[in-house]
Amino acid sequence: MSFWSSLWARPEVLSPVCRYTVANGILYMVTGTAIYLAPHALLEVAFFTELEPASAGFANLLGMAVLFIGWFYVMGGRTGADSFALGTVVDRLLLPLILIPTVASGTVPWVPLAVFAVLDPALALGALLIWRRTQAAVSA
Repeated sequence: MSFWSSLWARPEVLSPVCRYTVANGILYMVTGTAIYLAPHALLEVAFFTELEPASAGFANLLGMAVLFIGWFYVMGGRTGADSFALGTVVDRLLLPLILIPTVASGTVPWVPLAVFAVLDPALALGALLIWRRTQAAVSA
């Protein structure tokens, strides 16, 4: 099997939590691309702060990081492994422990970090809920 056919291979049927993880990954990829491609002036409006040139560069870096995280969520979800999907629950529930003190330090634009500090755990809980419902249906 070639590199590309191995890369794009996936099981015929994905569990609901794996499909949810793929959908989350697509959302992250779109969001990351939008942040990366956004003009400086739009980033200032979106982040509710005036950005120095270095901060705009960090915003681009944030966009690329979110894009790559989305790529890994898409590819991990496509493996069909519920363990991957559940692994994303753990990291996303822990993310506020890093982001909230960073926002509180006042050294970075707070809006994008606050959004991720709320949205990531909410999406993680969605994955956990879907997995639990699937497990309950299988047990019944």
